[in-house]
Amino acid sequence: MEDSHLLELMERHGVKPTANRILIARALAAAGRPMSMSELEVRLETIDKSNIFRTLQAFRDAHLVHVLEDTGDGVRYELCHSHHDDEDDDLHVHFYCEKCHRTFCLEDIPVPPVSIPDSFEPRTVSYLIKGLCKDCR
Repeated sequence: MEDSHLLELMERHGVKPTANRILIARALAAAGRPMSMSELEVRLETIDKSNIFRTLQAFRDAHLVHVLEDTGDGVRYELCHSHHDDEDDDLHVHFYCEKCHRTFCLEDIPVPPVSIPDSFEPRTVSYLIKGLCKDCR
């Protein structure tokens, strides 16, 4: 993803494009899959852990990242290509490989609608399929 697109995405979500935020967004885009905090730390050796954490929190608050909980090393982050800063129109299915512990975006498969009781108010939706990826089969 080109930096101009990253800057446009950040602007759309109301995120000030500082140097570290651009580096973190660039790393997320280049990965092509959701990344954990520890993976980002390894990839971005020049940025300290607390700065990465604060940036991811700012991205999360602005709906610039999807936050995925998997059974691997916890939480993973991926850039959200939503066209809104307050609602996510980029929901898709994810696949977690139980052997290599990678999480993949299945962007062409939308999260299926689920009916819930009227007394509940959904805020986020996550759909995670677990199994073996094509490389581990």
